[in-house]
Amino acid sequence: MEDQKKANKLKRVRPETLEFIILYNQLRGRAFKGNAELAEVLGFNSPASITEIIKSRQNIDPDKLRIFKENYKESINSVKSAFNKFPTVQNFEGIPMYEVVVTASGVEVYKDINDTTPIGHMNFPGIEDCDFALPVWGHSMYPYLENGSWVALKEIHDKKILPGEVYYIEWGDYRMYKRLLAGDREGEVIAHSDNVTEMVGNRLKYAPFVIRIDEIKKLCLVKDIHKKHNH
Repeated sequence: MEDQKKANKLKRVRPETLEFIILYNQLRGRAFKGNAELAEVLGFNSPASITEIIKSRQNIDPDKLRIFKENYKESINSVKSAFNKFPTVQNFEGIPMYEVVVTASGVEVYKDINDTTPIGHMNFPGIEDCDFALPVWGHSMYPYLENGSWVALKEIHDKKILPGEVYYIEWGDYRMYKRLLAGDREGEVIAHSDNVTEMVGNRLKYAPFVIRIDEIKKLCLVKDIHKKHNH
């Protein structure tokens, strides 16, 4: 049964679905009482359709999102007003969200990022100083980063690393998320994976490895995570 649930999970949560989930959590109990009421407003035959979207088993149709935003426009504006106490950038559209293609490997490898064509924008309080967002693929950083989540990233241009924090790095031909630990030698860090439960034989599937800081092409701090709703 558990394997069937995992199989039903979406491999990619679309930007409009991410936006709907964020607004759903902000407005539930305020603009609408529950899924039954919301399903009727959006024209779904069953409240289960809402549940499937919130649990990231189904993407929302863009027209349904438009209806949702039109019907609850006042409540959405009210929520945004409540966040006005946070410093924001004038006309902040949000940080660009890029889809990536993953190749199978011992570590999660991100390739073919299209730096000119974002598929959408992520916009909620606290990420205004971030530069872009990427999805999480694979399980090497579980449970901190879950497969299918989206991550807001802040590029660190001076390569100053805070040991113990999680970063997105581009190193050699690889693009990956790793927790960077202080290395034994100056100028080196240890790329550590939080998932230490998966084994290949008697070895860790995601074993730590050493990286020279001057070989890191891009270094981005993980600032915020939007996790998939699994229950």
